[in-house]
Amino acid sequence: MQIHILPEDVVNQIAAGEVVERPAHLIKELIENSIDAGSRQITVEVSESGRSVVVKDNGKGIPPEHLSIALDRHTTSKISQIDDLWKLNSFGFRGEALASISSVSHLVLTSKQKDRGKSYFIESEFGKKSAILEKPIDNGTEVKISALFENIPARLKFLKSGQSEYAQIKTLIKAVALAHPTVEFKLIIEGKVIFYFVKAANLLGRSKQVFELDSLYYSELKNDQFHAQVVFADPHQVNKTSKNIFIFAQNRWINDKSLQAAVMEAFRNTLMHGEYPYCAVFLQCDPQLIDINIHPTKSQVKFVNPSDVFRVVYHTLRKEIEKAPWVPQKDFDLSISNSSASPLEGNSDRNEVIKNDEFVQQGLEMQREVSNSTSASNYSNAPSSSLNQVLFKQKKNYLGESHNQWETNNSQTSVSAGPVKDFWSRLQVLAQAHLTYIITQDSDGLVLVDQHAAHERVVFETLMRQFKTRNIEVQSFLMPLVIDLDPEKAEKIVENKQVFADLGIDIESMGPSSLAINSAPVIIKDSALTSAVMLLADKLEQNSFSFSLDNVIGDIFASMACHSAIRAGQSLSHGEMEALLKSMDQFPLSSFCPHGRPVSIKISQYQLEKDFGRLL
Repeated sequence: MQIHILPEDVVNQIAAGEVVERPAHLIKELIENSIDAGSRQITVEVSESGRSVVVKDNGKGIPPEHLSIALDRHTTSKISQIDDLWKLNSFGFRGEALASISSVSHLVLTSKQKDRGKSYFIESEFGKKSAILEKPIDNGTEVKISALFENIPARLKFLKSGQSEYAQIKTLIKAVALAHPTVEFKLIIEGKVIFYFVKAANLLGRSKQVFELDSLYYSELKNDQFHAQVVFADPHQVNKTSKNIFIFAQNRWINDKSLQAAVMEAFRNTLMHGEYPYCAVFLQCDPQLIDINIHPTKSQVKFVNPSDVFRVVYHTLRKEIEKAPWVPQKDFDLSISNSSASPLEGNSDRNEVIKNDEFVQQGLEMQREVSNSTSASNYSNAPSSSLNQVLFKQKKNYLGESHNQWETNNSQTSVSAGPVKDFWSRLQVLAQAHLTYIITQDSDGLVLVDQHAAHERVVFETLMRQFKTRNIEVQSFLMPLVIDLDPEKAEKIVENKQVFADLGIDIESMGPSSLAINSAPVIIKDSALTSAVMLLADKLEQNSFSFSLDNVIGDIFASMACHSAIRAGQSLSHGEMEALLKSMDQFPLSSFCPHGRPVSIKISQYQLEKDFGRLL
């Protein structure tokens, strides 16, 4: 078998297969060249399902004597030696894009520099270059591409429908626009202006243009390794796909499943299954901590310490979500804690109880009312801690986030969300509908509150707060609660008794397949205990508990809360409904149940009057 050198045109087409997989990739390469050239206005025109593309910019331009060289492989103005790869401050550096594109299309490259009176162009017909000639254009560069993949029928077959290719191009333009708020972008498809993003003052301003949302929120974190900035919408604004989660590293739009997972974890307990947020994450770090030279399209990167990057994204976003900034800020009392204590270590300073004598007294009065009312029978299946105890005996410790060694050196990530003042209790309770929804009103409409979802969040947050402060209220049973399960699971649980003890559950073995629960958190029903123990046993068997403590605890407490909360179809007195609303004011995320379901819906007075014909 003989080894021979491939012809140049074959080499170029192979390179094109890596760099130019579809029209969106081609446009990305050209836009990045424009940005590297200092452009502040970029226009993209697309037609023929992406096979015809024009990219115009007002950048520095290319000297006429370099036009021909620009179409050769491995020619670039961005780097000159190996060390430059580890301190890149440009998007392009491979020197392959124009050569690859020109080998699979008819390309016309026209450019004019500001200090030159004339502009020049060069054509390439599937890699065959023409002479350099004059052609009048404004300052900057224009690249026209037509007949894309005409010389590669096999590649042409793999192009998607025009609608699909245009959707990819739209997503691309959104991404590059997010990363460059001071650059004006215009996208024209089949002669119609689709996007026109004018220059914005900052990331938040540009994000509002791209996401087409007025209410967005910003958070950032800086430490000695990273600068993370996040823009996001509240969990009421969701998508059915992840297409509006954008991740950027060194201003490059990247595909990183791990960092997307960090975003989803930050939104944990606020989104339902199948819902995805609007979110843009921007990461800057020391070039020595990131390798961007691992994929021809530069859409993937590799970090030296991926776990650190995951944490910085998660904490930057989560600390702001826990403040629930979509609720009017005047209703919040937020406290910043710089403690680095682990939730399993305990910290007396963080176990501060915010006393409210009037609130506690009202709770005691409600206790007596429930005991004497006919509706008290609704709680006959609960432990001695019935609804009134849940609502009024909760200690108002500030909710601190779990800490680790990484957080110890980054105090900005430890932001605790405090009680919300009078946001829910300001609502006037009117009635209960279908024994499920609390009907209330405020100054501008009706608010319907799902009593189960609302109480589920209260129980969940109470458990999480008590767990994080090592202050779980426990009750001992006169008669142990005995559960039967597989011997393997029973053995695993006994081996991890301390894990259950940290959750306020005291367990002992009663035989190979029987366990006795001697005590449990006050606010948990017996029915919830059995399912929680089984769920935690499954997690222990999967060996997932050790490295995902917060997630597992959250799942366990969400299950406990669901089984212990007020049920749909359960009658509540007027006072109990008011008490539930008051208890919701302790937790900023009371707008959602732990599974992300909305707690309330609002019907504005305007809508009511319109529906009744009082307004035209």
